[in-house]
Amino acid sequence: MASNVNPTVRRRRLGQELRRLREQKGMTAEEVAERLLVSQSKISRLENGRRSISQRDVRDLCGVYEVEDQRMVDSLMEMAKDSRQQGWWHAFGDVPYSVYIGLETDAASLRVYDPQVIPGLLQTRPYAEALITGALPETPPGDIDNRVQVRLRRQERITAVENPLRLWTVLDEAALRRVVGSRLLMREQLESLVEQSQLPHVTVQVIPFEMGAHPGLNGQYAILEFPDAADSSVVYIEGVTSDLYLEKAQDVQKYSVMYEHLRAQALNVEQSRQFIADLAKEYAR
Repeated sequence: MASNVNPTVRRRRLGQELRRLREQKGMTAEEVAERLLVSQSKISRLENGRRSISQRDVRDLCGVYEVEDQRMVDSLMEMAKDSRQQGWWHAFGDVPYSVYIGLETDAASLRVYDPQVIPGLLQTRPYAEALITGALPETPPGDIDNRVQVRLRRQERITAVENPLRLWTVLDEAALRRVVGSRLLMREQLESLVEQSQLPHVTVQVIPFEMGAHPGLNGQYAILEFPDAADSSVVYIEGVTSDLYLEKAQDVQKYSVMYEHLRAQALNVEQSRQFIADLAKEYAR
């Protein structure tokens, strides 16, 4: 049973429930922190699922919120226990974006816009190796290999026979023309991209240079949606030293609308596939 537990999702669901109990009690995070003699930032991190929650934390918070239903307390305590387990990605060492991987592992659909590179879920091994090596020049070879292995493991969500991840990606032409590794490597990557785009649950669109300015010029982002209605959608923005997770409904809505504009300005699916195939031939010359 433990092996099927996603600790990231458990933390997130538990945090949402704790926030609901606090708001139901009419208390602010600052007031709770003062009662428990902890920092307000700790309460915030517990509620947004970015920090592991101990059973003691749950017990103390339930005490502050005067939760009388022992079954609810026991359920929250069990969620706290599950949330401290390790996901499959921990076997590969310290993965800096482990929170994102946990969310992606449980997501039902993912919408990605990338202006610079092919998204990780659609990368070939040689492309991933060359990309990570170039992006992180001071990283030891062993760590690079771990990152590649994690990326390939993540791709199992795409190749899964049952309940594969529904992926929609919009790429800027720059991501296709940036030569990562070598021209031969790029040809193989683009040929692979064409093949993957034919999967029924994978959609790939391209925004060519000639489209000019468009809503994605501010940079890469991803929108994750989950099968459980209790789990709100998340916008993920990758950073150099830290990542940003947006969960407020108005933020998710703004990025979703922006994504619809990107899809509308991009080439349609067939045009995009032909565009990528033609560019792959150019790399063969």
